[in-house]
Amino acid sequence: MDWQAGGWLEGVRWLASPNFGERPPGEVSLVVVHNISLPPDAFGGDWVEKFFLNQLDPQAHPYFASIAGLQVSAHFYVRRDGQVIQFVGCDQRAWHAGSSCWGGRENCNDYSVGIELEGSDTQPFGAAQYAALWLLLGALLRRYPIIAMAGHCHVAAGRKTDPGPFFDWAAVHAHYPKLVLPTEVGV
Repeated sequence: MDWQAGGWLEGVRWLASPNFGERPPGEVSLVVVHNISLPPDAFGGDWVEKFFLNQLDPQAHPYFASIAGLQVSAHFYVRRDGQVIQFVGCDQRAWHAGSSCWGGRENCNDYSVGIELEGSDTQPFGAAQYAALWLLLGALLRRYPIIAMAGHCHVAAGRKTDPGPFFDWAAVHAHYPKLVLPTEVGV
């Protein structure tokens, strides 16, 4: 997997979200992993893509009305079948973590890459998703000086619960043992 200008990864589907900003000076040093499903606990379809593109129809499902005005994005979205979609170039700041802190440093969006996994807190992730995640993490580690990976629940404690109890942190450690994980910093 090679990189294009602006931090766009070759070999994945690109859908440019309008929900991003310039990164402040500094290095990308953190990956934040999330889960998302729209509607909640439903998989498939293109609702997440529409959400990140500000094209979600609030009338299409009762839950959608509650998130209709939000402008959010992530750098990457990994579907259940392992397909990876990129919404924001990694040299830019995606709007995925919100109010957040990691290692005493506020505003994780400024220095992190956000990866959304199609899923929920109630179901395990699949082998195809993990396989895609390993490739994606490998590509990110080759381009950026990333030293840590955390869940949304770790950077927004008390506010968020994802990636949830089924995310396999031990597998992350087995594949990328040099990454600092939440369990290693007492989170």
